[in-house]
Amino acid sequence: MSKYAVITGASSGIGTEFAKLLASYGYDLIITARRRDRMLKIAKYVSKKYRTNCMILVKDLSKREDCESFYEEIKDYDIEVFINNAGFGAFGAFTDTDLDKELNMIAVNVTALHILMKKMVKYFAEKNSGYLLNVASSAGLLPAGPYMSTYYATKSYVVSLTKGVAAELKEENKNVYVGALCPGPVDTEFNSVAGVSFAANGISPKKCAKIAVDSMFKKKRIIVPGEMLGLGTKLLKLVPENILLKFVSDFQKGKGDV
Repeated sequence: MSKYAVITGASSGIGTEFAKLLASYGYDLIITARRRDRMLKIAKYVSKKYRTNCMILVKDLSKREDCESFYEEIKDYDIEVFINNAGFGAFGAFTDTDLDKELNMIAVNVTALHILMKKMVKYFAEKNSGYLLNVASSAGLLPAGPYMSTYYATKSYVVSLTKGVAAELKEENKNVYVGALCPGPVDTEFNSVAGVSFAANGISPKKCAKIAVDSMFKKKRIIVPGEMLGLGTKLLKLVPENILLKFVSDFQKGKGDV
């Protein structure tokens, strides 16, 4: 019987690379996003290169009903890996950013991730196996992020939720992995959607996905791709919060016109 890997937000960036990589590892795929045309290209690619089956489901995960229907359509498959990847950001002063865009961001980055995580953790716990990876951000490891305040807050939620649920599963002796990917800048469409230009060079989405998947199978709880970024996040814990927030604020201002 085929083992399935499920990826949300699979139509671009890291999500696409997750799909290609997991197909190369022998998984059949179930992918979801809003853009059918892009997912059809991914399905054609993995089918031809890896002879992998790829089911595409067009969903808008900012809508709870789409999250619910997505799970109902996949729950009877033998899922081994679930990548909670869908998400986006927005740049600007909190007084200037668009409220509707922020609420949509919260719906995707927090609510959809929470719904699907809850359903999939129950699914994996029942069979006592499985891997669930939430795509967070290095932003989620920081106390706050001036000029991307809502985005940083959503990713802090993801990191905190991941750690809490992972601790519960460990106490219950469940053989279920739950982890969070916390990358820094990655060269994806995130920049254009968020309206930013990163001051620092990003890693490729292919490299990010490779590090993430390999670390996931090693059951690393918090995955920070790149040695320098990993060291940096550890060192930042030693910096007083007021200084750190000023640093983050200046860094964010370097991404756009503030």
